[in-house]
Amino acid sequence: MLYKVLFYSLSLHHHQKNTSKMNAENVKSQMRKGILEYCILLILNNRKAYANEIIRLLQEARLIVVEGTLYPLLTRLKNMDLLTYQWIESNQGPPRKYYELTSNGERFLVELGQAWNEVANTINHLKEL
Repeated sequence: MLYKVLFYSLSLHHHQKNTSKMNAENVKSQMRKGILEYCILLILNNRKAYANEIIRLLQEARLIVVEGTLYPLLTRLKNMDLLTYQWIESNQGPPRKYYELTSNGERFLVELGQAWNEVANTINHLKEL
């Protein structure tokens, strides 16, 4: 899946007919979208986190995500049985929905890690040519 998104984003620009110059920002945006699921699963590996905490951790990693992007993705991951959640009381307001990986999510994270390593190895190899 990660391969498909990364290579799809690059192929979009290869086939553009309206411009001869690639738009680097568009490619970077597509690449960020392609790795977002993996980043969320990495955050939730061995820990529970609520949405605002996930956003903060992504921002610390310089991956800017807004709630309008995150919540549908969390719902989709939950519907795929990769995440589960529980409501936990907060000392600072209403209860918070804490997300965590399911056993399926843990297995999927391993698969994405392998895919990431393959992509990174490919890119590193090509950079050394």
